[in-house]
Amino acid sequence: AGGGAVEAELAKRLKEYAAKVGGRKQLAIEAFAKSLEIIPKALAENSGLDPVDIMVSLRAAHESPDGKWMGVDVYTGKIEDMMKKGVIEPVKVKEQAIKSAVEAAAMILRIDDVIAAAKPPPTPSKKGEKGASEEE
Repeated sequence: AGGGAVEAELAKRLKEYAAKVGGRKQLAIEAFAKSLEIIPKALAENSGLDPVDIMVSLRAAHESPDGKWMGVDVYTGKIEDMMKKGVIEPVKVKEQAIKSAVEAAAMILRIDDVIAAAKPPPTPSKKGEKGASEEE
């Protein structure tokens, strides 16, 4: 389903799972869940709707037992069942988009780790002078 319904449902389920995990993994899972909510938030912003109100309504809709297909209808400005409205996105496209986003984020984190690990050693000092890297 479209309208950010899939992302909102995934975010909800990831938050539930994160509460069971604990520790650092919990923080990573919660951050990933939060990143998925950017899609419905962007839909709201780009259609001139209040993103805060939309996200509150969307989260509430996904708490109901039949709310998993609830998404943002940009034409009415309401949270509606995207399957009933016929707003559907191909699963393969959605899967690939999420995989690509995760891979890009992981690559950025790896590059950041390499940069952090490659800090230059302090330069030797002469008779009590501070090294070049110690002055900063």
